[in-house]
Amino acid sequence: MAIKHWPEGERPRERLLAHGAAALTDAELLAIFLRTGTPGRSAIDLGREALARFNGLNGLFAADAASLSEISGFGPAKYTQLQAVLELARRALREDVQRDTVLSSPGKVRDYLRLTLAKLEHEVFFALYLDAQNKLISTEELFRGTLTQTSVYPREVVKRALKYNAAAVIFAHNHPSGIAEPSRADEMLTSTLKQALLLVDVKLLDHLIVAGSGTVSFAERGLL
Repeated sequence: MAIKHWPEGERPRERLLAHGAAALTDAELLAIFLRTGTPGRSAIDLGREALARFNGLNGLFAADAASLSEISGFGPAKYTQLQAVLELARRALREDVQRDTVLSSPGKVRDYLRLTLAKLEHEVFFALYLDAQNKLISTEELFRGTLTQTSVYPREVVKRALKYNAAAVIFAHNHPSGIAEPSRADEMLTSTLKQALLLVDVKLLDHLIVAGSGTVSFAERGLL
């Protein structure tokens, strides 16, 4: 039965208006995004299929256009709309991070980094440059590929920090494997970069590893 024929109190749009978006399931939110179903299947059915196919929202957001289009109702137009929604969310979080001091809104920083890095299939080394009040100056992808001490160059990291006149930095990189635990190489790299930055009076406040929906903080682990 099409959603429009459901009792009004059970329709996703009406439920959202009455109770707020947080009251809806992931499939119901996707149904609102899709707007319509296909013959014999409601938009909620399609949302459930997509979530099952990609193992949840993170997998769905990371799917490429070809993979997404294999599900009925998710063609190129829906893929572009989904990417636009994700980019808007990233920009909204970035505005929040820029408005506050980074240390006063660590949750927003993590949310921003998850949206930026979690879905990437390759490793990326990312930097947030901060001023003396720990407010965000800029963000930048520094390196990509397998991260080792030979592929992330301390001299280049220091040059970029000086370019932005940063007083402090936060590093982040992703683990496409989905396992957020830091490796011994991650720890050695972080120590090397911290020492290099100290030579130019720039503090390393944290190094975050992003994997799927999880993050690990070097500062919280006592690894800095």
